[in-house]
Amino acid sequence: MLNNKTVAVVVPCYNESQQIKIVLDSMPSFVDRIIVVDDASSDNTAQTVMQLIGNNQSSIKLTSKLKQTLVPNLYNRADIEVRKKSIEEISLFTPSELLNKNPDNEKVIVIKHLENGGVGAAIATGYKWCKDHNIDCTAVMAGDGQMDPDELVSICSPVTNEGIDYVKGNRLIHKSAWVIIPRVRFLGNSVLSILTKIASGYWGVSDTQSGYTAISNNALNSVPLYDIYKRYGMPNDLLVKLNIAFCTIREVKIKPIYGVGEKSKLNILKVSIPILLLLMRCFFKRLKIKYLYRSFHPLFLLYWIAIIIGIINSYFAYQLIINFINPNSKTPTDYLIIFIFLFISGFQSLLFAMWMDIQDNEKLSK
Repeated sequence: MLNNKTVAVVVPCYNESQQIKIVLDSMPSFVDRIIVVDDASSDNTAQTVMQLIGNNQSSIKLTSKLKQTLVPNLYNRADIEVRKKSIEEISLFTPSELLNKNPDNEKVIVIKHLENGGVGAAIATGYKWCKDHNIDCTAVMAGDGQMDPDELVSICSPVTNEGIDYVKGNRLIHKSAWVIIPRVRFLGNSVLSILTKIASGYWGVSDTQSGYTAISNNALNSVPLYDIYKRYGMPNDLLVKLNIAFCTIREVKIKPIYGVGEKSKLNILKVSIPILLLLMRCFFKRLKIKYLYRSFHPLFLLYWIAIIIGIINSYFAYQLIINFINPNSKTPTDYLIIFIFLFISGFQSLLFAMWMDIQDNEKLSK
């Protein structure tokens, strides 16, 4: 425990039977539960964990709140509805089975997906277990050993000590980042971080692809965990969902670690394109839910004005380019004037919308 708050670590795994022992052995003593989620590995990762854990008794008993019986009265109808929804949403997660025989009293919890869902789906399954067991602070550490367990205190402390909803590690601000992180990944991460700022509304974050995070119980109960993006865009999607739920966030400096375990098979281009499309959807979703449905805000109109003007102005830009390329044609003066007017108007609307967005979300960055 940290500051008398329960702490759990979700460890998503896929074919990590060779590395998982390093992660389990190096886990700090203050961690109350380790939730290993095997995403339908082909190398018996789950069975390897079960053989490694040995004496698995915990001094803290944790019982799922879904097993508790609520007696209806005049004041707990809302609690009953929330519990009912928590039970019903289980079917929306990736199908899985719990391998522990006595999970209430065991420290290492092993959950095996019956089908491959992706790293986001594995984390969501672990989050669901922690949510149902009222864990105060839930961290995520990869099963490949590329996260330093000594940094877990700095990741979890803002949640347990200060009530921050979401804490994420930032490798890009570490002084060794440019040396340790491969150039392609550094630049790709930086670009995705900029786009995620716009999509999520957390304008102060960077290294958005970092998976070393901690989340509060309040945040787990504020976002639809079953709807989290199931693959590598999960951190980006979760940031948008947290912003819509008005959750506070903080970044802490962590060291970049590469070269541990097997060489990554991640295809940067293959992963980046779906994430870009995801960010576009998330941006419009955030505008609709947060700034139209929940509280109508002028920035909703300003963003859309800028987008509509940009679409209209693309026609005039196209005509000007065609006329410029063709030496026998003369650029129409009225087209040029309209293009300049629309460009300035759209750019001003976009700047005002972004400024309002930054001001409105500044209070969420702690």
